[in-house]
Amino acid sequence: MTALLEVSGLRVELGHGRGRTEVLHGVDLTVEPGQIVGLIGETGSGKTTLARAVLGLAPPNSGTVLIEEQNTTKLRGRALRAFRRSGAAQYVFQDPLRSLDPDRTVFDTLVEGLVVQGGRSRDELRDAADRVARLVSLPAELLSKHPGELSGGQRQRVAIGRAMAVEPKLLICDEPVSALDASTRITILELLLELRRERGLGVIMITHDLGSLAGVADRVTVLYRGNVVESGSTQEVLLAPQHPYTRLLVESVPSLFDDEPLDSNRRGELRDAVRALELDEPVASVAGTR
Repeated sequence: MTALLEVSGLRVELGHGRGRTEVLHGVDLTVEPGQIVGLIGETGSGKTTLARAVLGLAPPNSGTVLIEEQNTTKLRGRALRAFRRSGAAQYVFQDPLRSLDPDRTVFDTLVEGLVVQGGRSRDELRDAADRVARLVSLPAELLSKHPGELSGGQRQRVAIGRAMAVEPKLLICDEPVSALDASTRITILELLLELRRERGLGVIMITHDLGSLAGVADRVTVLYRGNVVESGSTQEVLLAPQHPYTRLLVESVPSLFDDEPLDSNRRGELRDAVRALELDEPVASVAGTR
């Protein structure tokens, strides 16, 4: 099977002049069609920078990003604008209340990408909005509402619907359920699974919630200080982590480790093991990383 996304040797620097810092150090990442890949790592590990680089928003210093075998790192000018308008890769932001325009109705938000693409009548946009609302299980009566009138779960569905309206092949979800209560979190995760199953959608799920990741992801990639320190099937990574940093993450979550919290001695042992493997300076202070 041809990979939907193939990132190879990606290096990205952020900052200006003498303050430039390399945030990603030769990162590799692959997403197959219909596959959900979890991307985990602490603040400053470079997860968001990697997502932005995939979308062409953080130009790499070296390496390649192939989306459906097209090298997007070589696109410039008109070709880059055409790629972005195509909507092949879409981003669902962490906080829908901040990422959705408070003055736009749900209808206008859902068809935003289609309007940018152009060539559709008002009736066609109305049909598209109805179709997308059904896809993400939004009641039709909400199309005339504004984000401030919606619940957190409804706003997240709008954000996902806006991304899905242009029929992307790749969806990047940045902490899609972190601000939601437990029951709403489950419905959003079920929606992502349904979209993956019905559309063959490839998904990168950036999250700190290992419990949610365990329930939906096919593979997990662990970033630490701009390096991929572990990658494999979800079962392999979460049940038998090999790298000390991954073990620290996993053992810190009681539900993933025999329902016992990680005691201070074990935490210290793992932290010492992680420090022993550190090769680069931390990048948590670099703007734009998470």
